[in-house]
Amino acid sequence: MNADAHLARAATASGQCTRAQVEEFLYEEAALLDEWRVEDWFAMFAEGATYEVPPTGDGDELDPAKSLFYIADDYVRLRERVARLLKKDAHSEYPRSRLRHIVSNVRITGFAAGIADVTCNFITYRTKRGVVDTYYGQHFYRIDCSVSPWKIKSKRSVLDMDQLYAGKLTIII
Repeated sequence: MNADAHLARAATASGQCTRAQVEEFLYEEAALLDEWRVEDWFAMFAEGATYEVPPTGDGDELDPAKSLFYIADDYVRLRERVARLLKKDAHSEYPRSRLRHIVSNVRITGFAAGIADVTCNFITYRTKRGVVDTYYGQHFYRIDCSVSPWKIKSKRSVLDMDQLYAGKLTIII
């Protein structure tokens, strides 16, 4: 077992986590998405988790029950999204887009009962048929560090763009 695995096991046993461990977790999430291993990415989510992308320019305080979101998936809908993205009849992603996820400025903003509140900045590049789309903003996570492996309880990706370009938001940011 390598040093990172020992650190992760110790963090899980204590219910604590460090920024470096959280960064590694988020880097792994980005790598899974870049490699289009979306089933493995989905496995990072806790049962009952949510994944949301609110409309551009509206920040992180909106409620998907009261506003139209680009993505407002509960656990079941997220599983269905992953299944759809892997089908050949998902024309917007077949052949699949090429992706590159960049994560930075990772901060643990709160921690209680083994759950870490985490923010980070992101840039996601998507290219397909010679067109490159760039999405950027901030992710807000709730990560359960008390279980092994860690699980995402919620993820909200707030786009800092003032409008969504003509590109498609079929990808997972």
